[in-house]
Amino acid sequence: MTRKASGKRSGKSDSPALPAAGKLSQLTLSLQFGTRDDAATHRAALPRHKVARWIRHALQRDGEITVRIVDAEEGRALNRDYRHKDYATNVLTFDYAQAPLVIADLVLCAPVVSREARENEKTLQAHYAHLLVHGVLHAQGWDHETSEREAQAMEALETQILAGLGFDDPYRN
Repeated sequence: MTRKASGKRSGKSDSPALPAAGKLSQLTLSLQFGTRDDAATHRAALPRHKVARWIRHALQRDGEITVRIVDAEEGRALNRDYRHKDYATNVLTFDYAQAPLVIADLVLCAPVVSREARENEKTLQAHYAHLLVHGVLHAQGWDHETSEREAQAMEALETQILAGLGFDDPYRN
């Protein structure tokens, strides 16, 4: 399959709707942690059952999602090789299929996520939850780089999903 990476932000006017209230999609999840000195901190912020819950709330249909937590070197290499941007970004989405299953890899750069959480005075867990929801929406076709209207629609949906999960508005300053 061809890899197509999406960066942090994306919204589509004809983007897919979320599942009906009360119906969560089925998920096959692979959660991977690269070798890091502070791996315990990131593992503690990302218990498997919570990661699965956050992702399922953002899925429109059943999915197979791999989440990989990487260091700055791996994050930068992937962003450079697939998006031609030579820096580590917080989340990259590699979407392979949207139907009948959503199949995607979400790569999160631990040092970037940690720094952003501190700068925005968020918990590490809240920021990871936001970025996972964001990445899952990208995997389903949402694209916030196309227009401001689409960006606003995607941000509103992220805020709605996260509120349903008990998190504050990630875009509130």
